[in-house]
Amino acid sequence: MTARPIAVVGASAAGLAAAEALRRFGWRGPLTLIGDEPHLPYDRPPLSKQLLHGAWEPEKLLLRTADQLDPLDLDLRLGTRATGLDVATRTLTLDGGEQLACAGVIIATGVTARSLPGAQGIAGVHTLRTLDDALTLRGLLAGGGRRLVIVGNGVLGCEAAAVARQLGHEVTLVGIAEIPMAEAVGAEVGALLAEEHRAHGVQLRTGAVDRFETVPADPAGTGDGQVTAVRLADGGAPGSGGVAAGGGSRLPADLVLLAIGSRPAVEWLSDPALDTTDGLRCDAYCAAAPGIYAAGDVARWDHPHHGRPLRFEHRMNATEQGMAAARNLLAELAAEAPAAAGGDATPAQERRPFAPVPYFWSDQYDLKIQAYGLTAGADRIETTVLDRAQRRAVALYGRDGSAVGVLAAGLPPRRLRALRAVVATPLAWDEAREQVRAALASGQDTP
Repeated sequence: MTARPIAVVGASAAGLAAAEALRRFGWRGPLTLIGDEPHLPYDRPPLSKQLLHGAWEPEKLLLRTADQLDPLDLDLRLGTRATGLDVATRTLTLDGGEQLACAGVIIATGVTARSLPGAQGIAGVHTLRTLDDALTLRGLLAGGGRRLVIVGNGVLGCEAAAVARQLGHEVTLVGIAEIPMAEAVGAEVGALLAEEHRAHGVQLRTGAVDRFETVPADPAGTGDGQVTAVRLADGGAPGSGGVAAGGGSRLPADLVLLAIGSRPAVEWLSDPALDTTDGLRCDAYCAAAPGIYAAGDVARWDHPHHGRPLRFEHRMNATEQGMAAARNLLAELAAEAPAAAGGDATPAQERRPFAPVPYFWSDQYDLKIQAYGLTAGADRIETTVLDRAQRRAVALYGRDGSAVGVLAAGLPPRRLRALRAVVATPLAWDEAREQVRAALASGQDTP
């Protein structure tokens, strides 16, 4: 009897890490990797930086070439979308109607970009999530100076704003929050970022989008509209018409980038055995159900050290969680039915909880921001500005009396790594605070 495959849904960084780990940890049976894009697995962080700028070509983003994938002996299904999963039988449905009965499934479908009502079909309004998105936007930014309005002043919006300014475009960065990236890094670090963007000529605006102004995209007036401006809802709720029913501030635009966040790609998972509230809910082992695991941006799992479910959209977490999900799935398969698996499930070890120290970074102009642990959702932040002109700072983040995150802006990676131990496991706030102060006093803040 032919052994059932393990299927990894999502040809992403997390999905590729899971597939490679399955082979490394001893899975010798069929292995299927399913990706809805036509491209080989590629790295996403450079999309809003090196690729958008034009410094890198798409080939440099590939995580593995076709030749490098050959030893994995994959049943590689690119340009294929999973449309359903029966949890009880571990059977996937693919967009061509194929039913794929599996020994186990790892879900690594990531997230999709959010849009705004009324944006669909308007020429010049873009999102940035995929390689094709980035190449399209890069082509439009390759010419002379354009007026670019970026809606959303989080990480993606700030990175894209920096690239567009470096390319000579006029950039307006709009956010609901007044301070860029404040939700992720706090008000003081966010204020430093705002100063850096203003110093490079970015206009910062606060407000919600009320609507897009357009003109006909062709002389006959028959095509989709071409964006000409973004109207903010000053003095009124979005969609209300804004001030005096005439709309609020008008931001002229040749191009608009919507960088307003993402949503986990779980809409295809309708089996009631799965909890898809803010991602695919998993236990501490990354298991969503028996034989069903998740990894990467889509997974919301019980972090053993923080005592609550977390979901990270961080590149390093994708790789680490892909490997953890693979290891734990193989251990489960070998424990539940080693004979039935035909000897294909070889546990590398017992299942282990997944307890990473999250790492996050962002490059904007010449400024590098790096953080370990949890920075979002902090109820206490202490920021030490080391050099305001150079935007050099260290911040400590706390929650419920413990230090849970640390961030450095403008410092070499080795300096931040020295602070990693402070948040590797949550420490009492005062103890962590003293450790950070001691590190700074010892001169570790200097380049």
